[in-house]
Amino acid sequence: MEVFAKWIKPERDFGNICPVYIRKFSAQNVAQATITVTAFGCYEIILNGQRVSEYVLAPGWTETKNGGRLQFQTYEITNFINENNALEITVGRGWYRSPLAGRRAEEGLDSRLGMPPGLFARLEISGVSGTEDIVIETDANWHVTESAVRFSEIYDGEIYDARLEYEGVGELSRKLEPVEEYSGPNLRLIPQQGDEIREMERISPTAFIITPKGETVIDFGQNITGYIEFFLPETTREGMEIKISFAEVLDADGNFYIENYRTAKSELRYICRDGAQKYKPKFTFFGFRYIRVDACGIAGRSVATRNARPCNPGQALNGVDLQNFIAIAVYSNMKRTGWLSCSNTLLNRFFENVVWGQKGNFLDVPTDCPQRDERLGWTGDAQVFVKTASFNYDVETFFIKWLADLAISQLENGLIPHVVPDTQQGRGGSAAWGDAATICPWQIYLTYGDKKILENQFDSMCKWVDFISTTTNDEFLWTGGTHFGDWLSLELPPPEVPDIRRGATRHDFLATAFYAHSAGLVVKAGEVLGRDVSSYKRLQEKVIAAFRKKYDEIKDYRTQTEFILPLHFNLTENPQEVADALAKKIAADGICLKTGFVGTPYILHVLSRYGYTELAYTLLLREDYPSWLYPVTKGATTIWERWDSIKPDGSFQAASMNSFNHYAYGAVVDWVYNVAAGIETVQDYPGFARVKIAPQPDPRLQWLSARIDTRYGTIASKWQYENGKICYEIETPTPAEIIIDGTIHNVKKGAYVF
Repeated sequence: MEVFAKWIKPERDFGNICPVYIRKFSAQNVAQATITVTAFGCYEIILNGQRVSEYVLAPGWTETKNGGRLQFQTYEITNFINENNALEITVGRGWYRSPLAGRRAEEGLDSRLGMPPGLFARLEISGVSGTEDIVIETDANWHVTESAVRFSEIYDGEIYDARLEYEGVGELSRKLEPVEEYSGPNLRLIPQQGDEIREMERISPTAFIITPKGETVIDFGQNITGYIEFFLPETTREGMEIKISFAEVLDADGNFYIENYRTAKSELRYICRDGAQKYKPKFTFFGFRYIRVDACGIAGRSVATRNARPCNPGQALNGVDLQNFIAIAVYSNMKRTGWLSCSNTLLNRFFENVVWGQKGNFLDVPTDCPQRDERLGWTGDAQVFVKTASFNYDVETFFIKWLADLAISQLENGLIPHVVPDTQQGRGGSAAWGDAATICPWQIYLTYGDKKILENQFDSMCKWVDFISTTTNDEFLWTGGTHFGDWLSLELPPPEVPDIRRGATRHDFLATAFYAHSAGLVVKAGEVLGRDVSSYKRLQEKVIAAFRKKYDEIKDYRTQTEFILPLHFNLTENPQEVADALAKKIAADGICLKTGFVGTPYILHVLSRYGYTELAYTLLLREDYPSWLYPVTKGATTIWERWDSIKPDGSFQAASMNSFNHYAYGAVVDWVYNVAAGIETVQDYPGFARVKIAPQPDPRLQWLSARIDTRYGTIASKWQYENGKICYEIETPTPAEIIIDGTIHNVKKGAYVF
């Protein structure tokens, strides 16, 4: 479906104020009515005083560089139509016109901020009994005025002046101004492709806290992505102001901590009108667990809450009850498909943290974090987590849309930017980050079984591998270039390496391993599609041979990740010896992992594959730093960016890079599904058309239960220790190979007990 848009914008520059476009019209005997809308920024549609959609932050975030695209949405509005109608569409900066990270550094603040808040809308109204149809498009017959949203931006928050709200449906307290038609940027308009962003959950606060500094803080008990809604009583007087700040954690002394937000202000300012009222932001979102009420003027008073008296949950704060605040979790409208539970309460909390990390960072694109001045679609984070993501939720549509943007953002030479959509002006080409181009489509195909994702992305997959081949310094190895390495590994590089965050794993070693892996994925995808991939098959063989010649010496492996990658990507000629050496290194390191973003997703898989499942469980269940459960012992409700975002002594890692909602390390959950519970996809029967179920229990867990809702139905695997034996309960909706204690059972769909 191709749409040719007629764009309008205000005649004058509204600056930071969000414009509201107005169109009044009459309609009678309406049989059906729809409206198609998009904007340069985010929009909200109000028709006759009612919001027409649950979609928030529409039209979403797509790649708009390189002749990119912009989604439009079509809404059914028949039931909203009256005889006389007032249509009001407010447009905020959204992602399109906000100074996102990278834009701030490279383009300057004026590049996107100076663009007009363009709007395209088309109403189509069909009558009955032969009445003429009505078509209304954005043109000079519209008007515009200032909205009550005086400022709204992704990183810095929102300012809302309720005194400027509507006096009645379609009646404004400000004068209407003319609009002008213009051509708009050269973008392709496409129908909604991804999942809509919705208000998905409402969370009540758990406590008022008066910090040692005297700050008034409200705790919602869960770190989320979204915003708050608050309600004010009848006694509220015009001109009073509510000011609220957001934070993920309190510091070791119990004070509000916002340094890790960096330059993101993350504030709300609300100026009251008279009487009862409620408010929630329109065009921004926050990553938070706590809010601080910095100012709260109620009933004719303007009170700085730093001097507020201590309150208990349920008591009033200067006239505002605790129950008057609600946190709203906002994320893409994905269907939950995977569940894990077990006998270990800390591990159960970790499973919940992984899910919350996914919800908080799957907001239209797979972001790295939702709170600081970043919130970007980092490719490396997406590829390490895609498998876990596809088990927890149905993310097929989500990744179809994001991978389409990845292909558009890909440079002509095949380079994949570090972030998609690309806000960093083409910076990219890192091993394990750019490999999202091959890893993500292949995993989505395995989980859901539709080869269309491979058809869509195959050219992009090939171009990425070709980029490596044409930019490396050494044929059939990937040498040179700039890589993130095993990002945030605890094995530190030698002193001459300037950025210790990139870890001690040799970059050429890591890059060549991913070179072989991506070439192999192109071969697999091509074979599914019936393409001639013989040249890529030869390339893969030569890369593997070159890797073995240069690197496959166990005595030369230096880090845990250098043992892991040859095992996981089948690059070593001596896999059992390498696995044995890995186990010895883990023991020498204190029986703990020291891997970063690249090695961590695979470490338990390779241990289990080569006879070290007990050691894998030991790492999974470890509670001391560093471990997956250590953050849980520190009160985490999402996954941290760093193993020690909060250090054992209670202090924080460097505020310059320390997110408390960063999902990458949650990738280990795919091992729990695949190995502990034993549920595996079969490559020749993708989408769980057939399934392999081979649970590997451990007595340190009394029981473990896993469930995945597939396109064919529910797969469930549960094991439990009972009276010195293990009881297995297996359910499969398709033919399955069930392996229990080394014995293979080929079964039809059904439920089984062993």
